[in-house]
Amino acid sequence: MYQTTDFRKGLKIEIEGKPYLIVEFQHVNPGKGSAFVRTRLKNLETNQVTERTFKAGVETVDKPDMEEREMEFNYSDMDGFNFMEQSTFEMIHLSNDQVGDNKNYLQEGIKVFVLYFNARPIAIELPNFVNLKVVSTDPGLKGDTASGGSKKAILETGLQVNVPLFIKEGEVLKIDTRTGEYIERAKV
Repeated sequence: MYQTTDFRKGLKIEIEGKPYLIVEFQHVNPGKGSAFVRTRLKNLETNQVTERTFKAGVETVDKPDMEEREMEFNYSDMDGFNFMEQSTFEMIHLSNDQVGDNKNYLQEGIKVFVLYFNARPIAIELPNFVNLKVVSTDPGLKGDTASGGSKKAILETGLQVNVPLFIKEGEVLKIDTRTGEYIERAKV
């Protein structure tokens, strides 16, 4: 059981038999009445974000029966995405809904964590940064600087990001998977 004092960003909790991730939380102590904790929760099965308020120090939530297994992304097909556990070579399949927008960061051979809830795979967790190759972008103009404007670039997975004007096609970029933003050119 977790108390409201245990809440922190990124904590996985279980409410009414469903797994949630705490996206944001705020402890509120009004002048009148009892303190409470306002949270934004992401359902790990449906990726739906909801808001919920808990009475501080009174309400508790369950610890979910969750397990993370490191797996390697192999390939995608019409039905979804296929991952392989490195030690047992067991293959698992996740649907397009379970992977969601994380598909924009998946490349063959990338290592991810597959989240299991009650011994059933439900979602993936990506590394914080991935390196992706630029397949399409407008050409840069003479005099472009690092601190100048930005332009759109399409990466090898289909992800579109804003990049500085000096980025050219074929370059490999470091992308933050949490925000979907360009960080820097990858050091190859």
